[in-house]
Amino acid sequence: MKVSHLPLRVSIGAFILNSGLSKRTLEGEAAQGMHGMAVNAIPQLKQFPPDKFARLLSGAEIALGAALLAPFIPSALVGLGLTAFAAGLTQLYLATPGMREQGSLRPTQQGIGLAKDVWMLGAGLTLVLDGLTHRRRS
Repeated sequence: MKVSHLPLRVSIGAFILNSGLSKRTLEGEAAQGMHGMAVNAIPQLKQFPPDKFARLLSGAEIALGAALLAPFIPSALVGLGLTAFAAGLTQLYLATPGMREQGSLRPTQQGIGLAKDVWMLGAGLTLVLDGLTHRRRS
């Protein structure tokens, strides 16, 4: 891992790890609400019951957060995981009614919480691209 990746990986890794840890015990209405939003954006997620979806999401966030924090995992690899995760969040933002102003990408007040996650997409792509261009230079 390049030293210049450290601030990015630690800040995002800690954020995602904390998010995953906080979802470990989600059930009932909280799990149903999160599942409902996810299914609206990605209909294939209907196959998972809300409680199982919450556990899977929690585990995925814990794994991604830990991978970002682990210095021995290549930045390009964790960048791919972060890009995929952030692409899902971006899809959630784009597909959920009420998140954006009508006919625009600009978030509504309700959508700011999801719209801000686009920084993770940029960070993931940065790690991937830097890893690919670094290999070519070497």
